[in-house]
Amino acid sequence: MIEKIVKSLGLTISARDARHNDFRVKLQSITSQWMPVSKAVLNVVVEMLPSPLQLCEEKCKSEDGVPVIVFVSKMFPLEKKMLPKNRQRKIKNTTDMIGTISLESSRDVNIREDKKDDEVDLEFVAFARVYSGTIKKGQKLYVLGPKHNPSKRNILDTSKLDTEHHKTVAELDSDEHITSFTVSDLYLFMGREVEIMEEIPAGNILGIGGLEDHILNSATISSTPACTAFTDLYFDASPIVRVALETKHTGDMKNLVRGLKLLNQADPCVEVLVQESGEHVIIAAGEVHLQRCVDDLKERYGKVDLNVSDPIVPFRETIITRPKTDMVNEAIMNQNLPAKHIQLKKFEDDEEVIEAGLVEVYTANKKCYLKIRALPLPEKVTCILDENQHNIKILDQLTNEVILDQSVESQVNEINVDTLEALKELKEKLDKAFKESGKNWRNAVNEIWAFGPRRVGPNILLNRISDYKRPNVWSSIERESSCKDNVRDFDNSIVSGFEIATLAGPLCEEPMRGVCYIIEKWEYVDQNGYIIQNSTIGENESSRLNTFKSDSLSKEGDDKKNGCNNEQDVNISSAAKQEVDNSERTRLDSCESNEELEISDNVGKKKQEVYGPFSGQLISCVKDGCRKAFQTQQQRLMAAMYKCDIQATAEVLGKLYAVIGKRNGRIQEGDMREGTQMFNIIAYVPVIESFGFAEDIRKKTSGLARPQLVFSHWEVVDVDPFWVPTTEEEYLHFGEKADCANRALVYMNTVRTRKGLKVDKKIVEHAEKQRTLTKNK
Repeated sequence: MIEKIVKSLGLTISARDARHNDFRVKLQSITSQWMPVSKAVLNVVVEMLPSPLQLCEEKCKSEDGVPVIVFVSKMFPLEKKMLPKNRQRKIKNTTDMIGTISLESSRDVNIREDKKDDEVDLEFVAFARVYSGTIKKGQKLYVLGPKHNPSKRNILDTSKLDTEHHKTVAELDSDEHITSFTVSDLYLFMGREVEIMEEIPAGNILGIGGLEDHILNSATISSTPACTAFTDLYFDASPIVRVALETKHTGDMKNLVRGLKLLNQADPCVEVLVQESGEHVIIAAGEVHLQRCVDDLKERYGKVDLNVSDPIVPFRETIITRPKTDMVNEAIMNQNLPAKHIQLKKFEDDEEVIEAGLVEVYTANKKCYLKIRALPLPEKVTCILDENQHNIKILDQLTNEVILDQSVESQVNEINVDTLEALKELKEKLDKAFKESGKNWRNAVNEIWAFGPRRVGPNILLNRISDYKRPNVWSSIERESSCKDNVRDFDNSIVSGFEIATLAGPLCEEPMRGVCYIIEKWEYVDQNGYIIQNSTIGENESSRLNTFKSDSLSKEGDDKKNGCNNEQDVNISSAAKQEVDNSERTRLDSCESNEELEISDNVGKKKQEVYGPFSGQLISCVKDGCRKAFQTQQQRLMAAMYKCDIQATAEVLGKLYAVIGKRNGRIQEGDMREGTQMFNIIAYVPVIESFGFAEDIRKKTSGLARPQLVFSHWEVVDVDPFWVPTTEEEYLHFGEKADCANRALVYMNTVRTRKGLKVDKKIVEHAEKQRTLTKNK
């Protein structure tokens, strides 16, 4: 039968394939000659895709007078010797050999002298495509950044733009996103080489030289600044693994800084930053990407010897609802019993802790107290906040402008219509997610005070103070009038304390995620113990609260009687004003006696304390209250997870699953691909456990499994880091000392050790007295 098919199709099959016992080998040999993949793909492309000439006629116009629009997707390095202007020329006449050799030798000397100052033999070329017009050499064009908005500037005054924007990227201000340049080099890609061109029409892919000082990663090039800029390219691989770098020799620090700049420009997926401590840090997508970046710094961009720290993997801290099962999957019968673990025992006698997740804290001078509640945020809300960080940043800027009593209409009109619609859509999504989460979250979207950390994170601060109606974060997009009079003094101190608390949690000083803090009470207490309610703290009251520091630092020779008269000028709320006046008059009468004045001086010296400005006290109070409310709930660590796509055969599935299980991963899917013996396996592996994962799989499966790791999400580590066995079942399963390793505790102690924090670790667990053979004399 096969011979008839081969003969009718006119094919020639080797005798080896014809005698093969596996029918799939025969089928593959027949189809590869009958319908080769290369010809099949080419025929489909020709039949289905439109002609490039037809595409240019419809979308890309290259006539004279049409504005030039070019999109630069990336900047890539090219060796200078590969450029056409630096290629060696062939010698045609032997008579010119001597002159050519002398010229080349002089060039070599100049090149060596230049290499002493600049050893990087690379030139960055912009990889771009022309969408409109024809780009030519000597043409003056504008470079528009991704944030360029032509509606915000006077785009008709091009002469002013020419004088203002003849700058580089490093010279631009934060609100400037446009520069200008003159086209010097145009390249056409021809395989591995490039050819110089004088002009390139629309529809072509080209390289543009001389833009390394004008473009960082991507940009839009146009002949008019009125052009709307293209957005940044989206990369599925998010940078997650970081290392700190330093040079082995201090004198090479300049080369390291230059190499980091070149690396940041060449690789759009890497992040380069300088921390507050002065360390130079790079953040990569994974282990292989990180190693590639370090090698490029050593060999291509910096050409220096580096000391690289151990990879640093971030964690997140969160709280969860109380679990219904214990560590051995036994149902907890009485949910009202208090949780018994080491972390909660220290709060049993704490007067500030009212219940789990609810605390009442006072400032240092006892003039203000707050009631703060911590709750786990619904998972849907957390995901929405993660996906809309850019919109939340814009929303925060508008909210601050509203609180500063600026015109809402003018600020809203400057926003792009699409951005305004995106903000309204964000509010609708949050409102829907809150309503689906239960009764406790109703109207929570209108009570949002701030987001954190850094005002854009996945944590929320809610305002549920009965007598404080401040403008929420949505006031700016709803075109409401400015409500500056409804904002209390020190309102920003509450937000600052919340931001600091969410930036560094109590477990291992890592940022929080998915935590909601609710301010239920915010009340002031006067010097006689009266609560100041239902009033806005005015300028006089804020000045009184801020005078505690200056009063405490006053000299011993100050006149206390004058101090008593100055205190009479303090204005407080109408509810307690009469009673305070009576107490002031009584104290003034008592101050007439010299003996009582001396006694009051001695008492004042004993009670003299330095509290600092009231704003700082309030920030510290909110921060400590948020951390304490967090600690009284069920604390958990969140680990970054990789999505692992693996293709493997059935023979190595057992070994593959063993490697994934050893690294605390889990299998999500495992289906066989139709028509083959290959399995497509999707698994999730913690990033902290992924170092050496690919190499380990290749060794155990003899190279038959090929993993691909991409950052996926944050996942709660389902173990309490402070857990100890309490029930009989847990004692039987884990023993009295719970000798098996607590994964969350190991992660937490690793981070705390790296940061220099205290670690509760026993150095000696089973000590014995030293036995000596002879008695001490």
